[in-house]
Amino acid sequence: MLRATSACSQRLLRPIEGAIRGSLAVAEREFNVLFLCTGNSARSIMAEALLNRHGQGRFRAFSAGSYPKGDVHPLALRVLRERGLPIDGLRSKSWDEFAKPGAPVMDLIFTVCDRVAGGVCPVWPGQPMTAHWGISDPAAVEGTEAQRLRVFKRAAQELEARILLFTALRLEELDRMSLKRRLDEVGHSRAREHR
Repeated sequence: MLRATSACSQRLLRPIEGAIRGSLAVAEREFNVLFLCTGNSARSIMAEALLNRHGQGRFRAFSAGSYPKGDVHPLALRVLRERGLPIDGLRSKSWDEFAKPGAPVMDLIFTVCDRVAGGVCPVWPGQPMTAHWGISDPAAVEGTEAQRLRVFKRAAQELEARILLFTALRLEELDRMSLKRRLDEVGHSRAREHR
């Protein structure tokens, strides 16, 4: 049963199941990662697609929202298509799906919007490690389609830079505190720092 906690960001030192059991167990295991935002229509969807591409074999990505919009933003889909990423199966969904019996148990959860990170958040089965990777909401930007598309591309670039840093981490060499520190560092990085 899920319980509410005062803030998602207060539970940052939860262990990753198996992460301290030895390098072989970590190296052979695929970790489940959930990206959360409010509407699950842009940032978390792009992060899901990007991690599934770059983390293939090591990480399996999912996304959800606290108040899902129900549709994926068309500009998010366009950016993903332009990057050659598959968009089949991407959909806006509630984080409640990951609390149901039979749902994949998450090892890591990353919030990509400040509203979710600072709000009431479920206590997830398996007590996954969490970190905040805040990205400005491209869906909230107004302007011409070209201006809005640039903002979506910038968000995808920033997410991809963080995901590349994350996938380069050697989890088998990190204890819980070191991993938490590295995840937070990734969350504070910017795309321009990694060009």
